Amino acid sequence: MKLRVIGCSHHRSSVEARERLAFNADQSRKAMDELRARYPELEIVLLSTCNRVEFYLAADEPQGCPDLPQLADFLAEFHNLRPDEVAADLFEKNDDDAIRHLFLVAGSLDSMVVGEAQILSQVKQAYEQATACNATGPLSHAAFQAAIRVAKRVARETAINKKRVSIPSVAVSDFASQLFERFDDKYAVILGAGEMGEETLRYLIDEGVSDIHIGNRNRTRAEELASRMTGTIFDWEDRYEHLGLADLVISTTGANEPIVTLEEFRSVNSTRSDRPLFILDLAVPRDFDPAIGDLPGVFLYSIDDLQRACDANRQDREKEWPKASRIVEEERVRFAGELSHRATAPTIQRLKDQANELKTDELTRLFNKLGTVDPRTRDEIRIAFDRLVNKILHPPLESLRDEAHRGTPHGLLDALKRLFQIQD
Repeated sequence: MKLRVIGCSHHRSSVEARERLAFNADQSRKAMDELRARYPELEIVLLSTCNRVEFYLAADEPQGCPDLPQLADFLAEFHNLRPDEVAADLFEKNDDDAIRHLFLVAGSLDSMVVGEAQILSQVKQAYEQATACNATGPLSHAAFQAAIRVAKRVARETAINKKRVSIPSVAVSDFASQLFERFDDKYAVILGAGEMGEETLRYLIDEGVSDIHIGNRNRTRAEELASRMTGTIFDWEDRYEHLGLADLVISTTGANEPIVTLEEFRSVNSTRSDRPLFILDLAVPRDFDPAIGDLPGVFLYSIDDLQRACDANRQDREKEWPKASRIVEEERVRFAGELSHRATAPTIQRLKDQANELKTDELTRLFNKLGTVDPRTRDEIRIAFDRLVNKILHPPLESLRDEAHRGTPHGLLDALKRLFQIQD
């Protein structure tokens, strides 16, 4: 049995590289179909998010499972890239390491923001999509069901998911939530289309924000953000009008000087009727004049304000890491034992069948030789033969089960096959 994960992630690949290799839902289905056409016995789950593109592969035989160069060629062909553009960004993990990686990913321990909540739903969606495409099988079912179990244990038995550790999550959960009791009736304005603004917007959407307006000097980038998330586009020159209507503002431009000065904002603020305004200025240099935060009803936070809260939350989270790691290792050992048992079960059954065939042949020969034997005596003889066979088989089978439980049964399994001449 072969388990393998091949892919790229935020750990060693740039966002540009991840974008080149990313798959939307339709592409994922097509890719899995095409890969299975090349490797008919292959089980596949394709996980593609903003931070990772990973193929989880499984097959009964190693030759049925593509390795990194083979998958790199496939990815290059699928995305119309050169193989050398692909291979350098890919990593490969096998068997125990592949399972450990899957468990870490599902448990949000491999995320850019450790403890973030979105990854488990993304893992589930990838698994469900692969199952709907008939791309999964016994090995992938077992692996992903175990991964979901790991994630639930991490969430239940540690506080790692309860610690807000990213700047956007702190902005929404620790700061904006103190100002607003609800978000579903709020008017949100996004200035700029940077990654940090997109991530913050994602948290706001999770809180119920739906009235979203996006402005960017380059209108195309604003349209791209709106297509990935949601929202209406406005012209950059109209930003002050939207600031006058806003309840929430997220600003992430790359301007070299403030895009909203104190004087400009005063004229906007006079139309707001003292409604509170939450401004999250994530730009460096800052987009809003810091003095704007001194105006009544304006709650202006810069990236430095939020970073301090993130650092405190990160320290709390790190205390939970050993506990989460132990859960992953416990479940990896458990899965390895289950996988090894799955590998040994056919050999155990063949050995039992072989012993029973020999027992039946010898009983038939003995009864033919004895002639007439009363039923009670026949039963006693059968019971004696059964007991003898079970006693002979018990030590090797018990040793095989013990070794399988430790996850390393292959040496003993091969020895049993040779000793008892068991054919695959």
